Amino acid sequence: MSRRIGLTGGIACGKSLAANFLASLGAKILDADLFARELVKPGHPNLERIAEHFGSHILHADGSLDRAQLRQVIFANTQAKRWLEELLHPQIRQRFLAESLAIGKQDPGALILWVVPLLVESHYTELVDGVLLIDCPAWLQIKRLVARGWDQKTAQAAIAQQIHPEERRRAATWIIPNWQTPADLQLHLQRWWQALYP
Repeated sequence: MSRRIGLTGGIACGKSLAANFLASLGAKILDADLFARELVKPGHPNLERIAEHFGSHILHADGSLDRAQLRQVIFANTQAKRWLEELLHPQIRQRFLAESLAIGKQDPGALILWVVPLLVESHYTELVDGVLLIDCPAWLQIKRLVARGWDQKTAQAAIAQQIHPEERRRAATWIIPNWQTPADLQLHLQRWWQALYP
C-alpha cells in the first residue's frame, strides 16, 4: 500500500532540496507550491479573484501574477494572507488527494511525498502517514532569503507569520536538520530513506 509522507519546514529551510533528493531515490513528489502556481495562471478564475481583491497592481503588464508584489502585501497583512489561503488551500488539498489516489492505483508501493510549507497550520497532518520536518534556525532562513533577493524586512515578516518552530517539531514524526551543507542534508535523508526501506 502506498504511503503519504508530509514534507514540511519553515521558509528557506530546504524543503525543495530535500524533495529533489528524495525524488532521486524514488519518492513521488506532489508540491503545494507547484499546485498553487497552476491555480493562479493567467486566465484562471482564481487570478481574476486575486486581482479584484488586491487590485490590478498585483499583476504584471502581461497579466501574470506579480509574486514579489503579492508577497509584500500578504506578509504585511495577516488578513490578506488568510484570504488568499482560504481561496487556494481547499483547491490544493483536493489536488493532493486526487493525485495521491491516482499514484497509489498505478504504483501500490509508492512513497508519495506531500511538500507543504503550511502542512501543520493547514491541518494536513491528518491526511498523511507521517511528517518529515526539515529544520533550521531563523537566522539562517533570513540569510538564505536575502541571498534569493528578498529584502531583510520581508524575510523577517515572512518568518514571523509562520507558526513557532516548536509547533512544527511537535507535529513531526521525523526531524532532519539542515543548517550545514547540502551534502550533509543528503546524508541525513539517505539514512532516513534506508530506515524506511531497509
